[in-house]
Amino acid sequence: MTNPLLDFSDLPLFDRIQPEHVAAAVDELLVKAEAALEQVTAPAFPASWGEIARVLDVATENLGRAWGAVSHLNSVADTPELRAAYNAALPRVTEFGARLGADERLYAKYKAIDVTTLNAEQRQAHKNAIRNFVLSGAELTGAAKERFAKIQERQAELSQKFSENALDATDAFAYYASADEVAGIPEDVLQTARTQAEAEGKSGYRLSLKMPSYLPVMQFAASSALRETLYKAYTTRASDQAPAEFSQFDNSAVMREILALRLEEAQLLGFQNFGEVSVVAKMAQSPEEVITFLRDLARRARPYAEKDVADLRAFAADALKLTDPQPWDYAYIGEKLKEARYAFSEQEVKQYFTAPKVLAGLFKIVETLFEVAIRQDSAPVWKPGVAFYRIERNGQLLGQFYLDQPARTGKRGGAWMDDVRARWLRPDTGRLQTPVAHLVCNFAEGAGGKPALLTHDDVTTLFHEFGHGLHHMLTQVNEHDVSGINGVEWDAVELPSQFMENFCWEWDVLKHMTAHVDSGEPLPRVLFDKMLAAKNFQSGMQTLRQVEFSLFDMLLHTSHNPADALMDLLNQVRQEVAVIAAPAYSRTAHTFSHIFSGGYAAGYYSYKWAEVLSADAYAAFEENATATDGGDAKTTVTVEIGRKYRQAILEAGGSRPAMESFKAFRGREPSLDALLRHQGMA
Repeated sequence: MTNPLLDFSDLPLFDRIQPEHVAAAVDELLVKAEAALEQVTAPAFPASWGEIARVLDVATENLGRAWGAVSHLNSVADTPELRAAYNAALPRVTEFGARLGADERLYAKYKAIDVTTLNAEQRQAHKNAIRNFVLSGAELTGAAKERFAKIQERQAELSQKFSENALDATDAFAYYASADEVAGIPEDVLQTARTQAEAEGKSGYRLSLKMPSYLPVMQFAASSALRETLYKAYTTRASDQAPAEFSQFDNSAVMREILALRLEEAQLLGFQNFGEVSVVAKMAQSPEEVITFLRDLARRARPYAEKDVADLRAFAADALKLTDPQPWDYAYIGEKLKEARYAFSEQEVKQYFTAPKVLAGLFKIVETLFEVAIRQDSAPVWKPGVAFYRIERNGQLLGQFYLDQPARTGKRGGAWMDDVRARWLRPDTGRLQTPVAHLVCNFAEGAGGKPALLTHDDVTTLFHEFGHGLHHMLTQVNEHDVSGINGVEWDAVELPSQFMENFCWEWDVLKHMTAHVDSGEPLPRVLFDKMLAAKNFQSGMQTLRQVEFSLFDMLLHTSHNPADALMDLLNQVRQEVAVIAAPAYSRTAHTFSHIFSGGYAAGYYSYKWAEVLSADAYAAFEENATATDGGDAKTTVTVEIGRKYRQAILEAGGSRPAMESFKAFRGREPSLDALLRHQGMA
């Protein structure tokens, strides 16, 4: 039977891919990619953008698509067999990628291309390619070049190991709570926990460190002892502070080696530190600019955060008789204070957000705003609960996406968008290849025959990832290296995702995407008004929390010596930024996958940086909404602005600098004011 990883006729054959297919496919695709590299770097081969693309880009895109399918399955359907096959092939794929990026013959061929023969998209892609060759070590020679390649291979292995340890440490923990311990936890969460315990032949309720289980315990469990048990397990995952039976998942040594390798890589390239390498391809001009931005934001947010903490402590003492609240108590206190202050709870709101209704509402706003149609589609999938859709305009296919919502064992935590393939006017066939995306979340599954219920945070997460997906799928760029999210500066790539989050706070949107799980009634306006009043509840604390992660990340990759204790730096950052002291045992860095295995190294600040862009972009809708009388006039104006946003930001993709795209939409550079106003800190 044909190896499904070698079938590029259409979509990946996820239902047929098996671990034993991986090695054979990688073998064959690497041989073809090697041959293509030798062909285009031969002296007689023309220094032509189109000819290089027709031979080399086609071969490497096939390799990328096959390896992307394997990597995706490794993230969403991990098994020991697949993990072994993935890890066996990883060094070879990484080695080829590192060698390709550093090949001085290919670099010379790209430098010899006559840029006057290129269109605007190709010129931007060519400019990026030259930059990437330099950052990939193409100008290094001899032992330095060999060492650089070894660093890339080892970093790939270590990043994978970090990710595996974080996943395994999360999956390994379970606490079987008694009926006395679970008072206050929502019934749907308990029903799932009871079912999971029964499936293992255990009594009580199986509580885990997966978000759909962990978060409700921290918010609602009346037992401080239970909250402490899970909090300690969560904050010590994959660290030296975890129980002895989980010591094999400790990421401490992995992190030290990753940081040392990044520093060595930077110095080989002529930079002082990895932070300097990171910002080369970003909007920010230097690590110092980022650090100044973060500290300025922390300074502005601090008075609000201090008031947030004072409010929590006062309420805990008065209403809960809790005079010395601990870190594991604050989510619970916050939920109780929110209920008291705004007369509603997350649990009450959750009953109105059934997953199917939310999805229908999301599709409606996207269809209206961006003048598209979203339709159910069919494709081979990796699990029965995965859905597949297509996006069209005037009957023409623009893109397709997989949607994988539920949390499960063997699935990496968090939420993300990843590309399956990019839009590309293919040089081998002359046909337009349409983009395809993965949208992955980790939501609770439905219980007791009812649909899955989403928290409002879950809804926001879904909109966020869909924003990334739209950036990838609505592009009109035909050069795959700069179509969609490709080629977009990393600190601007969160603009479309965070932009979409704003619609989760619009009544005209929410009223179409809610239906009570029992009665079917839509979300009452009075409850929405309470949610809106509570929107910026603890926004000061939340802002400082993000600044803490971001500042730690950038300092870790600039001023930190990898040989020094990482926790010393984290504690210094916490002392500077945090308003709630973490316990001495807390090791949150040990599962900080964004920076150790997720591509955000010296780039986690991008979330806050891009939030400035997204808040300012959304302000265009707010300004025009207030300039109209509502009704049809408001809808018409909104669609017009949506069209302008789509054309300036989404369709342009990475074909020009992000600042140019932003200014094409807003007519000026972004301002911090909109973000502070949105978060109640103006």
